[in-house]
Amino acid sequence: MPRLIVTYQVQTWPLAQAFVISRGTKTEAIVVIAEIGDGMSVGWGECVPYTRYGETVDSVCQQIEDARQHIACIQVGETRAARQLLHEVLPPGAARNALDCALWDYEAKRTGTSVAALIGSNPPAPALTCYTLSLDTPGAMAAKAAQAAQYPLLKLKLGGEADDDRMHAVRQSRPDARIVADANEAWTEAMLVPFLEAAYRAGIELIEQPLPAGNDEALFNRPRGVPICADESLHTRFDLPRLADHYDAVNIKLDKTGGLTEALALSAEARDRGLDIMVGCMVATSLAMAPALLLAQYARWVDLDGPLLLAQDRTPGLQIANGIISPAPRELWG
Repeated sequence: MPRLIVTYQVQTWPLAQAFVISRGTKTEAIVVIAEIGDGMSVGWGECVPYTRYGETVDSVCQQIEDARQHIACIQVGETRAARQLLHEVLPPGAARNALDCALWDYEAKRTGTSVAALIGSNPPAPALTCYTLSLDTPGAMAAKAAQAAQYPLLKLKLGGEADDDRMHAVRQSRPDARIVADANEAWTEAMLVPFLEAAYRAGIELIEQPLPAGNDEALFNRPRGVPICADESLHTRFDLPRLADHYDAVNIKLDKTGGLTEALALSAEARDRGLDIMVGCMVATSLAMAPALLLAQYARWVDLDGPLLLAQDRTPGLQIANGIISPAPRELWG
């Protein structure tokens, strides 16, 4: 019986302009691509090694190499067993994400169906994505917001000091827009109350991860007029018991959950606990966004604008017009 074949490669995609958050600046997206096939059908998945979680390109490639030896023992047609094996031999993270998504894509191509049908889901529908404004001075962010008039949903990268001015300036620039904001762990507890009040006055819909991961207890029973979303604090459904009473929403990213399989389970359990869902991404190509679109139907906020931040996306890629993402073409994924 034929066995599954795993290959992988590293790709670099320059950004259209520098992308700045509270932890630093990047000018390119470095991604790892995993391919799984049987000599006839091939599926693929993309991940982003993220230093915030202790990952490097080399460590992710080594994890894929280690998992390849296990997957090579799996017979063609046993993709469910292969996905289960991944959860046993790899931790949640970028490497498992690329392999898990490649397995789903491979199974869809081998069987001539779609991933949506395989998971018993509705086919992905067009979704409105955030458009991200990277961290800058209040005036510069307001100017960028005005230049992004075609995008009705903006996401602001915040950085701590002067974040109240940033939110106010962008709101003044774009009174028509829906706005969410991501502090990327940059606030202190002393900033929390005044900045949440500023967010409320500015009509911000959501604040992501205001405090450093590990300081979640400071949010327990804290009154706020703006919902707070866990990002860096949450990776898989097993984090929910300690976080559900501290946050109002969770940001699900496939590179954190370790793939679509765990992301679907996390989404279901979070909704059962009454939490709102944001579907997020790292800066990457359309290949990384396509699996996450299957979660968009459950999300209050979709943040899959990675391809919009690149100088050039892969072909075929996702079609994104005025912030609306169309479902992925089968040639891309799924």
